[in-house]
Amino acid sequence: MPAFIVFLAGALFAVGLALAGMTQPQKVIGFLDFFGEWDPSLAFVMVGAIATYGALFPVVTRRKGPVFASLFRIPERRDITPSLVGGAALFGVGWGLAGFCPGPALASITAGSGTVFVFLGAMLGGMGVYSLYGMFRDARRAAPGTADATPT
Repeated sequence: MPAFIVFLAGALFAVGLALAGMTQPQKVIGFLDFFGEWDPSLAFVMVGAIATYGALFPVVTRRKGPVFASLFRIPERRDITPSLVGGAALFGVGWGLAGFCPGPALASITAGSGTVFVFLGAMLGGMGVYSLYGMFRDARRAAPGTADATPT
């Protein structure tokens, strides 16, 4: 896919996040505050996104292929694993505590808020820790003589 198209799609996504208020942590936290001063406005953003996806996914995937790629890359796994549940829970807790998720946080960099940089640092740190854990786990599995070593 040409780099310009990728940039354009990312810029459009960032503008949409900003217009929807997703780059404002207080708006996100207000949406998640069901028992306080709940702000339902982000529900309209979610309903709009779900409706757009629901209407267009069947139309787009009936095409021979994507416009800017050779084939569609649609996940095939449908099982629910402990990693999936744990990752979703961790994402939700982080979103609720910080008021940011990765996309809006990246879009918020231009505001220059210290909060977004703290969030991004924590996010990158978490990604690094998970990567190191994965390398350790894979090395342990591959080591001869360990209980979970897989034959090659």
